[in-house]
Amino acid sequence: MDKVFVMNHPLIQHKLSIMRDKNTTVKDFRNCAHEIGLLLGYEATKDMELCDYEIETPITKMTAKKTKKKVALVPILRAGLGMVDALMDLIPAAKIGHIGLYRNEETLEPVEYYCKMPIDISERLTLVLDPMLATGGSAIDAISMIKKRGAKDIKFVCIIAAPCGIEALRKAHPDVDIYCGAVDERLNENGYIVPGLGDAGDRLFGTL
Repeated sequence: MDKVFVMNHPLIQHKLSIMRDKNTTVKDFRNCAHEIGLLLGYEATKDMELCDYEIETPITKMTAKKTKKKVALVPILRAGLGMVDALMDLIPAAKIGHIGLYRNEETLEPVEYYCKMPIDISERLTLVLDPMLATGGSAIDAISMIKKRGAKDIKFVCIIAAPCGIEALRKAHPDVDIYCGAVDERLNENGYIVPGLGDAGDRLFGTL
């Protein structure tokens, strides 16, 4: 589990409990997804390399620090969109790519329908965003698609993960770090995380 980082921060656990509650409103669900996204993004970028540059404060000249590598955010449509604004608040200069995948309800396998990446994706730290890591199929395919377009430095950021999804993603892409708010028990017969929080896309966009 050296490439898997589970955030046991009290604020994440508190907000995640609100998201899990079936009676939580769309508004509150979105707000918590945003707030958890901020906290996860903070953690996922903690090892970004810095470089020196010269500035002048109102008092004196000094050598300051800035991040060396730029960032790309890639939400897996559609649920990943619920995390983008949070990461944009944290990294306003980030470029945004999009990957469209949907799950075949019979085979549970992901099907691609859209992919658009920043031209300079190879030069950026790429954060792939999806609230749920269930079977791992969508994450694996999304990351494979991003790599084909040149991305080299990739991290996967999710709110909840299932053990089998983590295992599958680590096996397929051992170079990708995983950041999540919680690891749940298992998947049910329909491929949903248990206890989970239901369908994140439906709950984010009110399409239940």
